Amino acid sequence: MKDENSEDEDDLRNAILEIRAGTGEEEAALFAAMLFRMYQKYTERRNWRFEPISISNTGIGGYKEASALINGTEVFARLKFESGAHRVQRVPETESSGRLHTSAATVPILPEVEEVDFKIEEKDLRIDVYRSSGPGGQSVNTTDNAVRVTHLPTGIIVIQQDKKSQHKNKAKALKVLRARLYEIERQKKEMERSTMRKSQIGSGDRSERIRTYNFP
Repeated sequence: MKDENSEDEDDLRNAILEIRAGTGEEEAALFAAMLFRMYQKYTERRNWRFEPISISNTGIGGYKEASALINGTEVFARLKFESGAHRVQRVPETESSGRLHTSAATVPILPEVEEVDFKIEEKDLRIDVYRSSGPGGQSVNTTDNAVRVTHLPTGIIVIQQDKKSQHKNKAKALKVLRARLYEIERQKKEMERSTMRKSQIGSGDRSERIRTYNFP
């Protein structure tokens, strides 16, 4: 993991890790799951706490999307430079001809923010509840405990269905939404403040490649 010095006021915060499978279909989902486990192992090595928030399984071991809250000392300071596009070049186990495949996943690292630090207006939210679903869309619950929160001004949508409690799912969804909105504001301020810093974070669209992993 990249360890760099900066004067970021958010360095002492905990972090929300999000991983989304990119190009490469099922192989990309398997790569996303591998990255998720990699960060979990790194968290354990640093004696941080890794709390999964949401995992969208593909059914054969891959993750379409996954997120986790990481608690510890200077978590955001150590993980913020991991944000961006990660790529893998390897021969998948499902590839019979030995062809090399390239897959990608995006990894946003967001500082965790509390409601006292960043308030979301209730009028800006639409909250829908429905039954949780598993891989393939089958219903996995008999009660409407899944929550979809839409931030109307930005169109950002957060879905949370991993907990059995509707209240807990709503709280988790709002935590992720707050982190995403805070990160948007943070990126704006940083790009205005320093052109040198802008060259490191780019446009903020997470399209920059962080690293490529090569496997036999």
